[in-house]
Amino acid sequence: MSETADGCSTADIFVESGEAAFRALEKAAVAAAPGEHAAPTLGGGAVLDPDTRALLADHRVVFLRVGLGRRRQAGRARDRQAAPPRQRAGLIKALLDERLIYESVATLVVDTDGRSPQQVADEVAARLGEVTA
Repeated sequence: MSETADGCSTADIFVESGEAAFRALEKAAVAAAPGEHAAPTLGGGAVLDPDTRALLADHRVVFLRVGLGRRRQAGRARDRQAAPPRQRAGLIKALLDERLIYESVATLVVDTDGRSPQQVADEVAARLGEVTA
């Protein structure tokens, strides 16, 4: 979910309304999605909510697995954490460990490290044809 139906960005929602409001919007998007032809994208914490996980059981879920090195680069680029590098690495590793729950709800897992967005998209498209809902 990079943008809501009314055009608000994820960053705007987090700043103006907080993470709880953003997670509620994610849950509503999953609940409203019409099955296998829907493609809502969710933030990293979406599946930590048991209700959202239950809703995802009715959908194909693609988990894009991002390794620690790539997540570190993304974190630096966004400058989301002001912690010292060693502490930041620990925080990022904890976040990745927490996100492993995605794998438990995923229909399809695709590794992204060392690959272009197009390569990842091509693999998802090719493999979705092999997966049955």
